[in-house]
Amino acid sequence: MELVYTPTREDLVDAVRVQLRYGLFRWLRWVLPAAAVLAFLTVGLMLTGPGGAETGPLALMVSLGLVAAVLVPAMPRLVARLMFPMIERQGEHRASVDETGVRWVTGQSEVVGRWQLMARYAETPTQFVLLSADKSGAGVGALPKRAFADPADVDRLRTLLDRNAARV
Repeated sequence: MELVYTPTREDLVDAVRVQLRYGLFRWLRWVLPAAAVLAFLTVGLMLTGPGGAETGPLALMVSLGLVAAVLVPAMPRLVARLMFPMIERQGEHRASVDETGVRWVTGQSEVVGRWQLMARYAETPTQFVLLSADKSGAGVGALPKRAFADPADVDRLRTLLDRNAARV
């Protein structure tokens, strides 16, 4: 199967969301909101406790709570903002997917990922996101559904992925 597409920033945001959900940093989705709640509970105790609250520790806890609360939803966009210029410079991408794996070719690079490397995948409404077999999910590749001329090719790709990679 052949896909031809130009990656968008939203493709990257979507892929990073998947990576954060299933990769090494999946614990951040729970730890950071819990840290925000704890910080705000501490602020509440500091304000209502005996003796009044000192400004320095109070400001620190409010700041930590806000950072933790904002970081989780903002992280995919922050990562995409850092990475997208490099991907954008590569221009049009051509991906070939077959029983051996995936091969991405741009005007400046060529990457081959065998199924032993890209052993997991997730499907989002707009693309298939391939993840490396390691628990960190450090290796990520995206195959946008819009790259197919024939909508039936999306089903064929899903079938091929199901044969060669584990759906997460």
